[in-house]
Amino acid sequence: MKTTIFGVLQRIGRSFMLPIALLPVAGLLLGIGASFTNQTTIDSYGLQSFLGDGTLLHALLTVMKSAGSIIFSNLPVLFAIGVAMGMAKKEKEVAAISGAIGFFVMHATINAMLEIHGLLADGALPDGSLGMTLGINSLQMGVFGGVIAGLGVAALHNRFYRIELPATFSFFGGTRFIPIVSAITYLGVGILMFYVWPAIQNAILHLGALVNSAGYAGTFIYGVIERALIPFGLHHVFYMPFWQTGLGGKAIIDGVTVSGAQNIFFAELASPNTHEFSVEATRFMAGKFPFYLFGIPGAALAIYHTARPEKRKLVLGLLLSATLTAVLTGITEPIEFSFLFAAPLLYVLHCILAGLSFMFCHIFNVGVGQTFSGSLIDFVLFGVMQGNTKSHWINAILIGLPLFPIYYFSFRYLITRFDFKTPGREEDDNQETKLYTRKDLDARNKASEAVNSPAGGDKTSALILSGLGGIANISDLDCCATRLRITVFDESKVDGDMLKSSGAKGVIQKGKGVQVIYGPHVTLIKSNLEECLQGTQ
Repeated sequence: MKTTIFGVLQRIGRSFMLPIALLPVAGLLLGIGASFTNQTTIDSYGLQSFLGDGTLLHALLTVMKSAGSIIFSNLPVLFAIGVAMGMAKKEKEVAAISGAIGFFVMHATINAMLEIHGLLADGALPDGSLGMTLGINSLQMGVFGGVIAGLGVAALHNRFYRIELPATFSFFGGTRFIPIVSAITYLGVGILMFYVWPAIQNAILHLGALVNSAGYAGTFIYGVIERALIPFGLHHVFYMPFWQTGLGGKAIIDGVTVSGAQNIFFAELASPNTHEFSVEATRFMAGKFPFYLFGIPGAALAIYHTARPEKRKLVLGLLLSATLTAVLTGITEPIEFSFLFAAPLLYVLHCILAGLSFMFCHIFNVGVGQTFSGSLIDFVLFGVMQGNTKSHWINAILIGLPLFPIYYFSFRYLITRFDFKTPGREEDDNQETKLYTRKDLDARNKASEAVNSPAGGDKTSALILSGLGGIANISDLDCCATRLRITVFDESKVDGDMLKSSGAKGVIQKGKGVQVIYGPHVTLIKSNLEECLQGTQ
């Protein structure tokens, strides 16, 4: 049962990645546009002649702000489409359009039910209960509404996309049946949600109130759990409700009720009336910046200094690349997995320090938001460029500065005290930490070259497929930002060592759910694998 649940949750978390991947671009557009059209910024830096109202740059930046804002305003439908497509095993494009259809029908049905019962009038429902969804006045379901539509449509799709109907109706069989059954099903779901969602809405608000009432302790626990779920690939499932639903709080911005921590932040970012970002929203985001920008480099330096002298040159290249990836892009898995498997105690310490980072950012009112992860780009865009009085970004630096030595000295002490076999401390080239030996560096380089060449790609794909127990053993294949996510039929056929020899940084297996960590180039590996799979069908 546990392994089945893990497999389902990892697929759900993976399916979140497509809509989440839109956020950095949308955030850049909104962040740059909002920053340089803000009258306070223009006046402070004397940019009226370049960026003032009526200039060409002001018009362009206003368009950028609007383009970025529309993505955040319509995340629910993007999640409906993305989750349906991500959870579908085959014919994903049909699942995507069916997810949108299910979402539209559900909200249109809710709107009709509200109108029938006279609940669209002002004051008929508590403030914040209703919201406009693509022009439909419906119950405020946020991203949960999109996830409900996406998951349900994906289940229908996987069950019926090969259905055969009687000859008279055969035209409507197969994939054509999916939009039809989705529309009919979500008409019923819409009626059900009309009665059920208000109770769910209240439960979410009470849970959010419970987290908020826990104050700084609640923020600490949030930070610890968010980091602890990284190895299992389930962190998206955990943090997304805080970012996108009432669980992360509610705020009225320019007369509009906004739910979800990230939505609140970007609504405040786009508003000309915002003088200070709400820390009650950014408490679920800001804590990443100190330990991403200072803690992770401190840990990397400790691993480098504790490596054997003859291996430091090799380890330096690996750690430098992983650290720059973490700082510049916010993808921390390469450096975190360098000590997770070799020294789990270090990862426990890392989770605690991450929780403290979140808590202190809450205590010192750090109001810096983020799009996808706590990268230097996000920090500059949503912190530094907004001004310290608005974001208190300097406090994040002051929190991060002591984190560097804390990470460095605590990691260095524990590595030497318990003789953890972190990269560069292997006694021979055959131990589990072999990922960081010269042999495995060459293997990873070959894998990278293979990804970029058809012939090499086929060899690497063949190695991966063999490690997964063969093509016939693969039930589902997809990827997130850094790892392949596979569901297999027979978990006993999975060969972790063979998968690592293909250039993987690590392999996580929970029953039939397998995650193979490669890094940011994983999408290329996935594309080659899909070509191999399609070529055998």
